[in-house]
This record gives sequence, structure tokens and C-alpha cells, in this order.
Amino acid sequence: MSSVYERELKGIFEGDEKTLSKITKTCSALEKGNYYLTQGKPFIVVRAAGSFGVDLVALRGDISFLMEIKSSNTDTLHFSSVDGKLQRQAEKMQRECEKTRTLPVYGFRLKGHGGDSWRLFTMEIQKLEGRAKILQNRLPKLALSKSGNFIMRWEDGLPLSDFLVYLCK
Repeated sequence: MSSVYERELKGIFEGDEKTLSKITKTCSALEKGNYYLTQGKPFIVVRAAGSFGVDLVALRGDISFLMEIKSSNTDTLHFSSVDGKLQRQAEKMQRECEKTRTLPVYGFRLKGHGGDSWRLFTMEIQKLEGRAKILQNRLPKLALSKSGNFIMRWEDGLPLSDFLVYLCK
């Protein structure tokens, strides 16, 4: 099912008219306008096949980042679930991004939510530079549980429409 949301987010970042029209039907006029900014500054987005936690690679001349996509009917995602598989994937992604100085972005799609149903997060990565570092500072970080596992709370994320304003204005 997450492949549906991978394709959705891919279409948004590429500025695809059909995707934008469909996804913004329940958005406010402001959110809709923000989504459509991607048509003026689109990304090349590649769906990544692999199991280490990267679903999309977004590339543009001024910025690139790796994206992991999660979706849920509930507003909180505990990475300790699924026998810790999500936590292991996140830790591996963090190590790879540290090593390559690449920005990781987590997209969380809340199913059944009207309006802007996407929220974005990142994680702590050392030694990022330039726009990637600025972008990392603007994005909320994944929360940590008392036992050190990542948690994504939809309400704590940055709305995708706000992220797009920063990227595309």
C-alpha cells in the first residue's frame, strides 16, 4: 500500500498536474497554491528499490534528499513495532546519511485526513552543509522514546505544503 503513497509523493515533487489536482481537492486555497509551486521548480524523483529504508530520491540542482514514506490510519508511528524492523531501517538510514552527508526526510501520510495529509520529519545528521543543513534545521526531528526508539507523531511534523513553499519560492 505504501507504493501508492510513494507514487503520490513522487508526482507532487515532480509537479505532475494529475497528481496535484487529485491530492489538493480537499486542501485550502493556500495549501493548494503551495503544492502547485512544484510545477515551477520540479524535482527529478526516483523510486528506490531496496530494503534499507529509502523509498524516494529527490534531485534538483540546488538540493537533494532521501525520503522514506510511512502511512497510517493512526497519528503516531512507533518504530519499535514490526519486531523493531522500522527502527533498524531508520538506524541504517541514519548511518548511511551520516557517512554520505545526505539529508534524510521522512514523509508521514495520515490516511483519511482531509486537507494537507502529509507531514515531514528528519533525524539528526552531523556535518550537513549548505542548503541541506538549513533544511534539516527547519524540519522537526523524529522523537525518541524512553528506550531510544524513534517515534513519528503526525501532529508534530511540518506540513508538506509549508515545506514546498520553502523549497520552491
